[in-house]
Amino acid sequence: MHPNPIFRRTAEARSLELLRARSFGTLAVSAEGAPLLSHVPFLLSEDASYADLHLVRSNPICRAAREGVPARLAVSGPDGYVSPDWYGDPGQVPTWNYVAVHLTGRLEPLPQDQIDPLLAEQSAAFEGRLAPKTPWTMDKMDPEVRAKLQRMILPFRLHVDEIDSTWKLSQNKTDQMRRAAANALESGFGQELGALATLMQDPPPDEA
Repeated sequence: MHPNPIFRRTAEARSLELLRARSFGTLAVSAEGAPLLSHVPFLLSEDASYADLHLVRSNPICRAAREGVPARLAVSGPDGYVSPDWYGDPGQVPTWNYVAVHLTGRLEPLPQDQIDPLLAEQSAAFEGRLAPKTPWTMDKMDPEVRAKLQRMILPFRLHVDEIDSTWKLSQNKTDQMRRAAANALESGFGQELGALATLMQDPPPDEA
């Protein structure tokens, strides 16, 4: 997370909205040498106390987490390069604005018989966003194929101890400078520049 506290004051409820909207992040656990990383879809519980996910059985994180292991799940929002010229002030320097939320806690394996309800819950949640499409369900799969695929993946739960976020939206600039940069942002490069520009125009309220 960014060390400047001005970028870390966004209300937790807004960060939870981002987590639920994304439902995809980078799972990281410590290991000898470089950390182990995996890019995973997940479902956050209603009270945000845990996130459920699955991993292919051959993923090294499965071995590392056999008895449970500290872990972090990083979720990214929109991001983009900000040219100092856009602020209208010659004293500025280049920067990169972005949104990121981290869930930190302990990753624990779930019983293997939980893989079926976990996958059903995930597919129902994600398919439900595709309305008016009729949701896909696992009942459409051949039972033997379904069983074979389910043997290849393992269910996990990340018990969440901390939720940290960075909403770096030029809050350290004047309103005029920040909005001027936002107006020019879509001429640059990054991810979801329109969404980032909207956030820069009107940053989320601080934590009460």
